[in-house]
Amino acid sequence: MTTATQAEYTVRELVDRTAGIPASDGAGVELTRIIGSPELNVLDPFLLLDSFESDQPQDYIGGFPDHPHRGFETVTYLLAGRMRHKDNAGHEGVIEPNGVQWMTAGRGIVHSEMPEQENGLLMGFQLWVNLPATHKMTEPGYQEYPEEQLPVEQRSNGTRIRVIAGQTDAGTVGPVENPHVRPIYMDVTLPAGESFAQALPGDDNAFVYVISGELLVGEAGEMLPARTLGILGSGERTIFRATGDDVRFLLVSGKPLNEPVARGGPFVMNTQQEVLQAFEDFRHNRF
Repeated sequence: MTTATQAEYTVRELVDRTAGIPASDGAGVELTRIIGSPELNVLDPFLLLDSFESDQPQDYIGGFPDHPHRGFETVTYLLAGRMRHKDNAGHEGVIEPNGVQWMTAGRGIVHSEMPEQENGLLMGFQLWVNLPATHKMTEPGYQEYPEEQLPVEQRSNGTRIRVIAGQTDAGTVGPVENPHVRPIYMDVTLPAGESFAQALPGDDNAFVYVISGELLVGEAGEMLPARTLGILGSGERTIFRATGDDVRFLLVSGKPLNEPVARGGPFVMNTQQEVLQAFEDFRHNRF
């Protein structure tokens, strides 16, 4: 049996990009909506991606008071600051820098996410991951990992990869599991002038979000600037290169569900009738 060489892989190129749009959510939290905007409504199985970054308390201090969810998962990844989470089942905890909370809302949960700080920088992301129709009414649950429980792969060229979900080409495995979409979620820091490659399942939808620096994507080396999301085309492999500065970026992929999506605010189901039922259940305290 022979081993495939890199030349036998199809490299994913940059096919589209978006910087998102300014938005406000919760009790006036200022953020940028990157997925779930008129520019990029959905990238199956990803329903929403919000980026928040501010050292001005008035931009985030109101937080996200009690609100419901049903039918999908929320992924909160903090780079700076602290966020306290509480839900109607008695679960409570604090997400700290470089920690992640992967929450399965399932059949229904009511929770709050409030800044655990009155000043300083709050920075991070919230991603919504769809659930298949067969699991939209599953029991709610959590996969929560602080910084020390998320593996970091350190390469000889200085590249650092924090792995939340999926597996690097070198074998580092993230702790989050999701058998429905088999997600990959990596936070990569790439030194100036260095390259990073990663295999992805060929049928996944995938994107890269540049946190800082300028990233060259694919064999074509198309430049993607900071605070910009790039959609990756089809292929089995990604190739990234840093320009004259260090680059930090998220690499995220997942298997598309290819199911109808019916949205209603905090509920994401397969039909509008199911969304209306979710509102009815919430009004009658059935969550």
